[in-house]
Formats: sequence, structure tokens, C-alpha cells
Amino acid sequence: MNKIYPSAAAALEGIIQDGQLLGVGGFGLCGIPEALIDALRDSGAKNLTAISNNAGVDGFGLGKLLETRQIKKMISSYVGENKEFERQYLAGELELEFTPQGTLAEKLRAGGAGIPAFFTKTGVGTMVAEGKELREFDGEIYVMERSLVPDVSLVKAHRADKSGNLQFRFTARNFNPAVAMAGKICVVEVEEIVETGAIAPDQIHLPGIYVHRIVLNASPEKRIEKRTITEKAGV
Repeated sequence: MNKIYPSAAAALEGIIQDGQLLGVGGFGLCGIPEALIDALRDSGAKNLTAISNNAGVDGFGLGKLLETRQIKKMISSYVGENKEFERQYLAGELELEFTPQGTLAEKLRAGGAGIPAFFTKTGVGTMVAEGKELREFDGEIYVMERSLVPDVSLVKAHRADKSGNLQFRFTARNFNPAVAMAGKICVVEVEEIVETGAIAPDQIHLPGIYVHRIVLNASPEKRIEKRTITEKAGV
């Protein structure tokens, strides 16, 4: 089975529809599937619900889809770097399901593991728990959280072999594996594609069984949200 597609647009062809639930990997702007986000924008799909740690920044990452008004709802843990997100949310133009970061990661991991729901103490007594089932275990109150299973997951990895086995690098390994596992269909953008067997088994971070389509983006922009430089004393 050939999993490699010639372009990001080709990799999304036939699987993207209006109104879908999408999982998008990355942590801040680190490890985001830049080419796949551009192809999703160009597809014109609308009324999308996006699951992502954050909403990108103005003009980059998922911020591009907010500008084109293709996202109707975000399920995120942090959205503080995006002015257009703020404007749309405060104007009632964008729905938001705020989710604690660890809970978001577990909702994706559980979805990939076939676990429909779980209980956590995080959010008990706050607006996060409003309308959700509460249950007592060993004298402590927990809130039930439903898992997340995206229709399509868009993921960034550093390297893939032709079978779809993946390697991630540093912070990009944060949410991407869980997003990949949770999706009904997983599309992965990578910087390098190697022959099957070229990655040592103990260096494979996610097995290819989770991966359906692969596209090469050898030179991503890898933008940094805020660059901070420490000056030496006396310079």
C-alpha cells in the first residue's frame, strides 16, 4: 500500500469535508503541519471544529483558517497569541471549548486507545466541569471527560519510512503522536522519507498502523512566536 502523496493538496483530496472534526498537531508553532494547514485553507472546507493545543498566531498556523473563517469552533487549551481569535470569540463569531492541557492530551490519547471516557480531578469546581457527570472515588470528586476522535488528523513528524513509521523531534513530539493515534484518518507531513527498515525499531515513536497518508515538506518555515535574545553585560 502506497502511503506517499505528491503534495499536501493531494494528501487531503477526498477526505476533507465541511463540518468535520479535525485534530491538528503541534505545540505553539512548534511541530505544526504547515503545508497541510495551507492545503486545508485552499480546500475551502468550512464550518470546521479544530482540536489543537492552541490556535496559532495571526497569519500563521491555524490563524490562517481563522482569517478565512473556515473554523467555527476550537477545542484548545491555550489561545493567547492570536488577536483575530480574540476578536471572533468576543464578538460571538467563534465557539470555544476550553480544555485543560493535560485533559486535552488525555482526551486524544483515550480516543486513540478506544476509551470513550475517563474521570479526572482537573477542572472540578470550575466552569470546566459545568454540565458534566461528577463521581466520587475514594472520597474525592472527579469529572467525566469524553474522549476525542477526529474525523481527520493532521500531524507533523520529522521522519517517516514508507510504511508510515514515524520519528518526532523534541517539542514536536508533545501533541502530535496523540493526535495521530486519535484520528480516524491520519495525514502526516514530514521533512524526510526513508526506506522501510531504515529507522531502528527502538527509534520509532509511532508505528505506521496509525498513518494513512504521508506528504514530504522538506523545508518548513518553522516560525517562532516570540524570539528572546539575552545580551551580554557590557556589550
